[in-house]
Amino acid sequence: MKLQLTLTSLSPHTTRAIAGTLGSFLDQGDVIALSGDLGAGKTTLTGGLASALGIKEHVISPTFNIMREYHSGRLPLFHIDAYRLEDGNADIGLEEFIDDGGVSVIEWPQYIFEFIPESALFINIFILNGDARRIEFNSDNARFIDLFALLKETFK
Repeated sequence: MKLQLTLTSLSPHTTRAIAGTLGSFLDQGDVIALSGDLGAGKTTLTGGLASALGIKEHVISPTFNIMREYHSGRLPLFHIDAYRLEDGNADIGLEEFIDDGGVSVIEWPQYIFEFIPESALFINIFILNGDARRIEFNSDNARFIDLFALLKETFK
């Protein structure tokens, strides 16, 4: 079953609100494959997810660390930047983090696509103009049906 949804966000505040709704649905082992150009709002969206999970720390991009971990919420959050893994050093033990009971958000997932589970939620963020963004959600995981319906109703 292919689930698809496209939303438009006109501000970082709305992007965080969308992520907050998403975060309330997430459970241990969930993986979000998050794509978008530099400055599209990937870290803004991840910050909204973190807030919804009850994480107190300020979320920053893991660009130079490859991964940042946050453990202060109802679930741990593993924020992974796979951009620097494009040279073939992609086996970072992702399965261990998925099995560790947290939520994994993977930026630049195309560089480690073979390690991303089929149950992942794929999100693409596109810059429209100014702060406006088109956010596309795709998944083959039926457990996201209610989430997609709520997002569609709340953020028409």
